[in-house]
Amino acid sequence: MTFLITAAVTFIGLFVAVPVGLALIRLFGWFVVVGERQAKVYMLFGKVLGVIDEPGLYFLPTRLGVPAFIVHWLGRCYTLDLRLDQEYLRSQAVNSEEGAPMGIGIWYEMYISDPVAFLFKNVDPRGSLRANVSNATVRCLSNMQLDNMLADRHEMSHTVRDEVTPLSHQWGYKLGSVYIRKVHFRDRGMIEQIEQKVVNRLRQVTSAIRQDGANKVDIITSSAQRKAAVEFGRAAAMRPKIVGAALETIGRDPEIEATMFEVLETDRIVKSSGTVILLPEGSGLAPLVAAME
Repeated sequence: MTFLITAAVTFIGLFVAVPVGLALIRLFGWFVVVGERQAKVYMLFGKVLGVIDEPGLYFLPTRLGVPAFIVHWLGRCYTLDLRLDQEYLRSQAVNSEEGAPMGIGIWYEMYISDPVAFLFKNVDPRGSLRANVSNATVRCLSNMQLDNMLADRHEMSHTVRDEVTPLSHQWGYKLGSVYIRKVHFRDRGMIEQIEQKVVNRLRQVTSAIRQDGANKVDIITSSAQRKAAVEFGRAAAMRPKIVGAALETIGRDPEIEATMFEVLETDRIVKSSGTVILLPEGSGLAPLVAAME
């Protein structure tokens, strides 16, 4: 029984009494917990009592004095998020020096640098910063040469950031990184003309490459044919010399010469389509066979 009573009292104390007690103490302004990248601004009767922008546990009377006990009842506490935020503005309309209608997409970071100025110096500081970045983009980047506008994005980003930063800080917003992310043509007809020119140029380049390849193939083919004709002519010119030299060598021995011509004659007879009749030697039938033929 004692164990059950102790467990019930512990449960009520830990899960009921402690949270309720801490909530009451916080409600009466004894302490406050400030999170990471968070700021709390305390106001009482239209006056700013204090700003706490460092994370941790704070004993309010030491920071705000005696009004800390009534600020939650008669005043107001603003909780601001100091984390880095990002925004992207699409297709800001500018004109190049050549008169081409261009669109610029700009990405930028911002964070609250002065909580009091953010709350009371501007009704919509985020919208004002957006408008300021848009106006600075149009004002600083208009009438640039088209080549520079398409290539020098880093310099353009620095130009916009230097233009916006001083004014935005007065509203409690601090501008971080600025980056020109996209530069494009806004006129649809101009885009189609550029696409058509690019397609025509690609066709011309492709045709030129094909023609150049065909010309090189023709040159290589004609050169190979010329070399082959020269070699064949040289071989044809050398053949009689080689055959004559071989016959001269064979003719030095009458027996070899007679045998060679006999072999050649026999070979021609074998390859011919005529009929060969073999007669015994000394039979005297050769005239009879000739008469029958």
